[in-house]
Amino acid sequence: MAWRVGSAALLALSLSLSTPVASRAAQTEHQTDYTISLAGLPIARASFHTVFTDDRYSISGKLNSAGLADILSSTSGQTSVSGTIERDKLSATDYSVRYKSGKKSRAIDVSFVNGNVTSATLRPQRRTPKNWIPVTEADMRNVVDPLSGLIFPADAKVCPKTLPVFDGESRMDFKLSAKGSKPFKTDGFSGDVIVCGVKFVPRSGYKKGRSDVEYLKRLEDMEIWFAKAEAGNVYAPVYVRVPTKYGPVTVWATRFKGDERS
Repeated sequence: MAWRVGSAALLALSLSLSTPVASRAAQTEHQTDYTISLAGLPIARASFHTVFTDDRYSISGKLNSAGLADILSSTSGQTSVSGTIERDKLSATDYSVRYKSGKKSRAIDVSFVNGNVTSATLRPQRRTPKNWIPVTEADMRNVVDPLSGLIFPADAKVCPKTLPVFDGESRMDFKLSAKGSKPFKTDGFSGDVIVCGVKFVPRSGYKKGRSDVEYLKRLEDMEIWFAKAEAGNVYAPVYVRVPTKYGPVTVWATRFKGDERS
């Protein structure tokens, strides 16, 4: 149970840990809070703060386990990304993650130039198991980080779209397919959201035949919902659903608020 729920939660989190930034105002700050649940029971909470100034953006976030998951194994993490605002996308320059679960910890740092990875470090280094599919130089070209890769300008097509994601260790595609719209309401937002189906396609940086990867690869009914942040004039995730045999892992935005300042 642990590996499947944990992998699904991490996938759901990577699909939603992004918050909107603004178009070119003097400064816009945006706060998004998420609750992460398994079969309706809370297992983690996450909070993200975005600041946009002129042509640059920065996102900082934190995650903490909650409920039964916190009793079984306390988990916490911090992540950040910074970069530049381009006409049709956010382009990261630096991305980092600090993660601790029980006695295990991990640190990831990635640098980008024009969508290409120039350096990636993982501490402690993972022992390379048998059947490991290594990440090649070609795999680290024209990629996005898991945070800013899921923010879209308001006039861009949100889905269908394929997102080539590199998270510092693994290279994967998130294939988004259009599934219409639905109403959504939370603190700071009320209206229709764009609903996308998600297909997870592993590319490299994982063990071939690993059961959790194979499980996620077979899923056909994952979803991610995008809401429009009016102040930022962008779309960002407010809901993610990843089925597991123990019930769905869901990520729900409990707050989606922006503050534009001159």
